[in-house]
Amino acid sequence: MDKKIIFLDIDGTLVTDDGWVPASAADACRQARLNGHEIYLCTGRSKPEIYDFIMEIGFDGIIGAGGGFVELNDGMLYHKTVPASEVRRMVDFFNQHSVDFYLESNGGLFASKNFLPHVERCIYGDIANDPDARRRKEEQPHPFIEGLIYGEEDLYKSDVNKACFLQSDKLSFAQIKAEFENAFDTIQCTVPQFGDDSGELMVPGVHKATAIDALLTHLNLPKERTIAIGDGLNDLEMFDYCAVGIAMGNAKEELKAVADHVTGSVDEDGLHQAFRTFGLI
Repeated sequence: MDKKIIFLDIDGTLVTDDGWVPASAADACRQARLNGHEIYLCTGRSKPEIYDFIMEIGFDGIIGAGGGFVELNDGMLYHKTVPASEVRRMVDFFNQHSVDFYLESNGGLFASKNFLPHVERCIYGDIANDPDARRRKEEQPHPFIEGLIYGEEDLYKSDVNKACFLQSDKLSFAQIKAEFENAFDTIQCTVPQFGDDSGELMVPGVHKATAIDALLTHLNLPKERTIAIGDGLNDLEMFDYCAVGIAMGNAKEELKAVADHVTGSVDEDGLHQAFRTFGLI
C-alpha cells in the first residue's frame, strides 16, 4: 500500500487526560514508522509541553502551537510568534481582571501569579479537603503542572506562541474573545479540565491545516496520502484539509460529524485500533 503521512494530535489522541501515553498507542506509532509511514505530531502544545517520554516514541517532525511552528529533523521550517506589544496587552488585561493564564513559548511555559492553585484544582480536585485529590497529586503528578515555570515577575516575554487562560468567574470566554477580536484568533481550550470558558489566544490566521500545507509543500509530499487523527475543535481544519480524518471516540461531536472514521477512545486503545483499521500496522 501507499506509504501514508499521518498528522497526529496529542491531547486526547496520543495522550490521556492524566497526561500519559498508553503503551498500545506508543507501540502503534513505532510499528507504523517501521512499516514506512511518516508520523508528524500536530498539536496545540508548544515545545516545552512535548515531553521526552513523548518524543522518545519517535516522530518525523512537529507541528506545534496549533500551527504556529513547524520543526523537522533538519531544523525549524517556520515559527510565528505574538508581537511584543500584544503580549504586554494581554498580560496586563488578564492581571487587571484576575484571570489565571500561562504563556507558551518554545523557551518555557510561564504561569501567572495564582495559576498553580487554580490549575491544581482543575486537575486534581480539592487538595485541601479531599484525601483522594491529595493522593492523586502525590502519586500521579501531572507532567504539565510539573513543567510550568512559576514566580516570574516579568511576564512580558518574547518568543510567545500563544496564551492559555483558565475559566474565570470574572470574565466569560465570550468577553475575552471580544476584547482580543482584532489581534488574536480565540479558541476554546482543548483541555476539558480547564473549564468550558477556558481558552487560547492564537496568532491570527494560523491553524493546523496551514502548517500541514507548508510542510507538504516543503517536502514535496502529496496531500492524497495524508491522514489526520484528533479529538478537538482545533482539529477541524486539518480534517477538512487531509485526505482522511479519524476522530477519537472521546472527540467533540462536531469533529465526529465531519470525520471519515470514528475509532475507540484514547483510554480504550483507540489509536492502536485506528492504525490497524487503516492498515498502518
